[in-house]
Amino acid sequence: MNSTKYLIACLLSLLAGCGTVKNGGPIKVPEGETSISNFWKNATVYFLLADRFNNGDQTNDLPLNRKKDGAVLRSFEGGDLKGITQKIEEGYFDRLGVNAIWMTPVVEQIHSSTDEGTGKTYAYHGYWAKDWTTLDPNFGTEQDFAALVAAAHQRGIRILMDVVINHTGPVTDVDTQWPDSWVRTKPKCTYQDLETTVACTLVENLPDVRTDSDAVVELPPFLKEKWSAEGRLAEEEKALDAFFEKTGYPRAPRFYIIKWLTDWIRKYGIDGFRVDTVKHTEAGIWKELKEACRMAFFEWKAANPSKVLDAEDFYMVGEVYGYQIEAEKMYDYGDQKVDFFANGFESLINFSFKYDATNTYESLFSKYSEILNKDSMQSVGVLNYLTSHDDGSPFDPQRVKSQETATKLMLSPGAAQIYYGDETARPLVVEGANGDANLRSFMNWDDLDKQSYKDLLTHWQKLGQFRKRHLAIGAGQHQQLQAMPYLFKRTLPLNKRKEDKVLIGLDLDKGVKDIAVYDTFKEGASVRDFYSGTVTKVEGGKIQIDSPYDIVLIEAAK
Repeated sequence: MNSTKYLIACLLSLLAGCGTVKNGGPIKVPEGETSISNFWKNATVYFLLADRFNNGDQTNDLPLNRKKDGAVLRSFEGGDLKGITQKIEEGYFDRLGVNAIWMTPVVEQIHSSTDEGTGKTYAYHGYWAKDWTTLDPNFGTEQDFAALVAAAHQRGIRILMDVVINHTGPVTDVDTQWPDSWVRTKPKCTYQDLETTVACTLVENLPDVRTDSDAVVELPPFLKEKWSAEGRLAEEEKALDAFFEKTGYPRAPRFYIIKWLTDWIRKYGIDGFRVDTVKHTEAGIWKELKEACRMAFFEWKAANPSKVLDAEDFYMVGEVYGYQIEAEKMYDYGDQKVDFFANGFESLINFSFKYDATNTYESLFSKYSEILNKDSMQSVGVLNYLTSHDDGSPFDPQRVKSQETATKLMLSPGAAQIYYGDETARPLVVEGANGDANLRSFMNWDDLDKQSYKDLLTHWQKLGQFRKRHLAIGAGQHQQLQAMPYLFKRTLPLNKRKEDKVLIGLDLDKGVKDIAVYDTFKEGASVRDFYSGTVTKVEGGKIQIDSPYDIVLIEAAK
């Protein structure tokens, strides 16, 4: 049975006893390719390393005989799921305007460490999977994971799991090699064309899953031995038998992993995946993953009608390393171009944003609005960022432009990815650290005792909350109103009668400001500057704002 027939069969099975969403309608799995919603076009996604954000349970800091003997920032540091949940419940993400949290992978990692030239390193980052079916004890328990998802959903915050199908974890003295039928260990990628980017290992000692193969493989002996010792071998084998019988998929490596990953959706109601190393795997695999994810998501909705947030579809954003918004829907391998948007993804991470952000506000905003509002791009989106966990050339490595970082990222068309600590100027250069470890220091919570850091966080919070209130910022049409002082508006039709619209001014005079509203708001309309909280009326085509800030975020006062 091919994947399309599988989706239809599952859909018919689901609809025979489907649940209801909050408005009382039936839960259905929409057919065909998914189209990105305005919610995801405008989303503010907070990206964090589970191990580096907040330590909520010190009893799980070093399980599995792990030690604190790695190179600088290359051991587990204690962050966990309970710590993230604690910050959710404190309202930290609400105050930032965050409506989605992306966590690095939390599945069980290799137990030991490696040393591939950067110093002794443990799998604190989550990208070295050993067992896709269970949580790594360094991050917590499945009860902790369920509590995190529930706490986020209660606040309308989506959870994006970071998933990897391209590779397993490295081989160590205690972490067994996957069978040759499952992985290849050579050649090493040279990135000259599609084949030398896909049919190869990214680096030495990072086994590449044979995602191109439909050959039947057995469970790896080490997994069977592990599950047997944990008392769940029979249960896992029974679930695999049911999955392959239901879908008709061959027992090939990628379908095992797809089954294991979609189980997290089916059990917890995960809202989306951020997919790692997308361009290093055959593009069609991501369409297979997406179909399985959608079915799992709507099965969860049917089983949990009281927990359903809305009618949003399952969301996937891909890391196609080097993808740039200028390329619109295509990624160029050198010898051929591939459309990953046609292979399961509503959105891709935009690697050109940090370069575009060196330009003026207007150059940046108008360029992104023009591209994203083209007919060819209407059904897809991009996720912009200025700092990340593996980008060694961030926009502001010394954290001297944190205010500008916030303004450009949060007010640009497209979705925005805040990297943990962007909002608190967490250091990106750490003495003694090597390579990517510099970007992954523990969250600098103690700095928030200082006024300058509080002021910076407040700036991020105001921009984030305003963005969350107005879909037009990320999903709408940009129009410059005047260059000096700089004013622009964003508009987005919501239906035939209503549109979302905002007026924004940057680099204005502090104190009393007379601002022309052009045609954004009608004469006599009551408006609010969200940044200062000032409410005023349009008189003579202008508004007057008296605030100590050089920015205004104008919306209709309700």
